[in-house]
Amino acid sequence: MKIIVLGGCGYVGTNLVLDLLEEGYFVKVIDNRWFGNYLGKHKKLLNIKKDIRSLNLEDFKNYDYVIHLANIANDPSVELNPVLSWEINVLSSYLIADLSVRAGIKKLIYASSGSVYGVKKEFKVHEKLSLNPISTYNKTKMVAERIFLSYKDLMQIYCIRPATVCGLSKRMRFDLTVNMLTLQAIKKGKITVFGGKQFRPTIHIDDLNSIYIHFIKKNIKPGIYNAGFENISIEKIAKKIAKKINCKIVYTKTNDIRSYRLDSSKLIATKFKPKFNIDYAVNQIIEKNNKRELKVLDSSYTVKWMKKLKLDK
Repeated sequence: MKIIVLGGCGYVGTNLVLDLLEEGYFVKVIDNRWFGNYLGKHKKLLNIKKDIRSLNLEDFKNYDYVIHLANIANDPSVELNPVLSWEINVLSSYLIADLSVRAGIKKLIYASSGSVYGVKKEFKVHEKLSLNPISTYNKTKMVAERIFLSYKDLMQIYCIRPATVCGLSKRMRFDLTVNMLTLQAIKKGKITVFGGKQFRPTIHIDDLNSIYIHFIKKNIKPGIYNAGFENISIEKIAKKIAKKINCKIVYTKTNDIRSYRLDSSKLIATKFKPKFNIDYAVNQIIEKNNKRELKVLDSSYTVKWMKKLKLDK
């Protein structure tokens, strides 16, 4: 089986491609490589540097599946250049869906976001609840979902709504809650918590990639699936970290009111079983630092790196 991974050089994509290769799939990566390329050579890997806005039919021919991860991620990054974000996150969706259908792609898996729910008081936020996107990023994800789902009668469409991701990747990010707070504790001896009462559902990167492979391998009903297994407040995440690393927790005000708890019962019903958690991710980062192998680069922070590339204009 042959798989296209759009955004395969990213934080999630890099690990996913390595997992797919280990599973024996032939993988084509298409990525503009704004954040670098951490994938080595492999006999079953074709790694192409290309912007998803320039895709054509030849890019999709003779492939079975598409996993679409190539988006400008998180709220601050999208706000840097909303026009660019709408082009990449939304308008490219029409192109990807159309080319996939014309090329005879069997399954298209789209990496959406659990943040499309916005602020929810319900204890269990399931896929049938209404969406309340409160940022441009959330809105681009919601609209892209609707674009892909409009093709559901022409191919199998899966929209996965992941929680905030944590854990190690060769293309590391330290602007994600667990990773960021853990690094603060290690490097500064202090964790800064903005607000703290907001609930942030979380998923380990290895579980998320196992989910994508799960949907490739199994005959599962197409549709929307939440993907998050730990629903705890930012304050409690900080306290978890502080139990492992001697540090202070400092609280400050925030305008980020997003708060929701993901219910992933629908995913669990497909016989998927998560294996990792926040504690595991924190331990990974601590161990990496203890071995003096933890690299913190400008490109580990999406906003900082986009500004350096002058993508904020």
